[in-house]
Formats: sequence, C-alpha cells, structure tokens
Amino acid sequence: MRIGIVSDTHNNLRNVAKIVELFNDAGVDRVIHTGDITQAKTLDVFAHLNAPLHGVYGNNDIGEMHALVTRVQAHGFDFRDPPYEFIWQERHIIVAHDPLELEGHVCDNHHLVLHGHTHLYREERNGTQLTFNPGECAGHMKGFNAVGVVDLATLQTSLMKF
Repeated sequence: MRIGIVSDTHNNLRNVAKIVELFNDAGVDRVIHTGDITQAKTLDVFAHLNAPLHGVYGNNDIGEMHALVTRVQAHGFDFRDPPYEFIWQERHIIVAHDPLELEGHVCDNHHLVLHGHTHLYREERNGTQLTFNPGECAGHMKGFNAVGVVDLATLQTSLMKF
C-alpha cells in the first residue's frame, strides 16, 4: 500500500489542486493530511482524489472546526483530533499535526510516525520506526513545495516537489 502524505495546505487551493493531481497520477492507495487545512472549501478540492482521505486537525483549523467537520462528513473523509492511531497492513501508524502532540504517545511498536506544523522536511529512522513530514506545501516558497509518498511494505519514502 502506498500512502500520500500532505500537511499544512493552509487553504492554498491552487496548490491543493496540484497535490490532488500528483497523488492521482502516482496512484496512491490512501492520503493522510497532517493538519492545517484552514478552510472547508479546501476539502472540496481534496474530494477529487482517487483515494480515501484521512487526517488530523491542526492548530489553524480550530476557528473553522464546525465547517471542516461538516465538510469532512459530507465527503466521507476520516479526520480525527490528534494524535490519531490506527493499523494498516500490520503497520502501526500515529498521526499528529504538531510534533509536540506526539510526546508521550509514540511507542516502539509504531512503525510510522507522521506530523506537519513545522513546514520542514523530516525523515528520521530509529530501528523499525520512520518519522516523516514532507515539509512545505502551502505555497509560501515556490519550488520548495512537496508532498510525500510512503510505501507501507518497505517504509521507503519519496518526495514529489512542485
């Protein structure tokens, strides 16, 4: 299973459309958003994904929470408050927006630890555990925007820059 990872879209609809195109072209099986969507209309663009969308809410989502939750439900997405833990293909995954939200929650049995918030690329390996943040994708720095893909079978990552 290949998972698309995106964070901190901050309502940049043009970039979100590009992200949807990249993930659809890559044929990912699922997409995880690690928070800071900021406005519900962004979710309408993500509705064009060919894969289910899962994720967590970020600190910049608080003011729009009611609208975001309503749109998440309307599109059949799966979003939770962080940290969000689940198992896909026998891989234990934990997702948060701010890496500080992971403190006290990450265990040795987590294979994949995902976060956003920093707008900085992060790929750290500790034994069988991968901590990953694809970095900037809100459009603040043109040419430095990126989303990631994680292969759950191998925990190998790839970046798609735009």
